[in-house]
Amino acid sequence: MSPGRRGAVAAVVAVHCAAPAVGTVAHVCDLSTGGLRPRAAFAPWWLDAYWTSPAVLDPLALVLLLRGRRLGVDLLCAVMATDVAADAYAFAVPRHGDPAGAGGLLRLALFALFALFVAVTAP
Repeated sequence: MSPGRRGAVAAVVAVHCAAPAVGTVAHVCDLSTGGLRPRAAFAPWWLDAYWTSPAVLDPLALVLLLRGRRLGVDLLCAVMATDVAADAYAFAVPRHGDPAGAGGLLRLALFALFALFVAVTAP
């Protein structure tokens, strides 16, 4: 593998690892400050339960990615796809399209597309 290609692969792996690392920190902070229902003020219980699950799934995906396992890529894609769906629902229904949440949802959706693209195209 050429040095340029090796650098590109390393950059993609770093970005893939950064997402679950950031997700882990965000979800653990939510749990530590808000308990098991950090968004109970506006979210139904099942949505809060889902948002608690990445506190476990994100670090698991990160460990699998760091060990070079394909399952890490697949788990990351599953977490990202369901997270985008959950956040889109929360944006549209309980929050009634509050513009404050649009930027975060857009960033999440763009990263999910990137993760899916890499999962489909990478060996």
